[in-house]
Amino acid sequence: MSHPLETLDVLREALRAQEAGQPVAMATVVGIEGSGYRHEGARLLIRPDGTTCGTLSGGCLEGDVAEIARQVVAEGRPRLVTYDLTHDEDGLWGLGMGCNGVVQILIEPVAAAPAAGSPPPAGA
Repeated sequence: MSHPLETLDVLREALRAQEAGQPVAMATVVGIEGSGYRHEGARLLIRPDGTTCGTLSGGCLEGDVAEIARQVVAEGRPRLVTYDLTHDEDGLWGLGMGCNGVVQILIEPVAAAPAAGSPPPAGA
């Protein structure tokens, strides 16, 4: 479980971005095998300028997640990413930062809120 106040801050930022029509992505830890720095439910909001709100790890995943988030927003489709951090010899991920399990992260685009009076999206 993630810290409730941090989760609330992240969700508030997502709502602000949505209301402002700003394209952002939400990354959520949806699975952990072994140990991880954060628990399932931890969230990270990624803005177009690369700034973030929230955390997913001790810093070993956020940069890569932000890069994938840009692609997710551009494509308009979510992506499930798995990071296997169990191998110490792995120079990129094996940073000895308490992130030595397998972490699954769902990265989703956050759509802008429709303008007042706009028709609902197709299929709604």
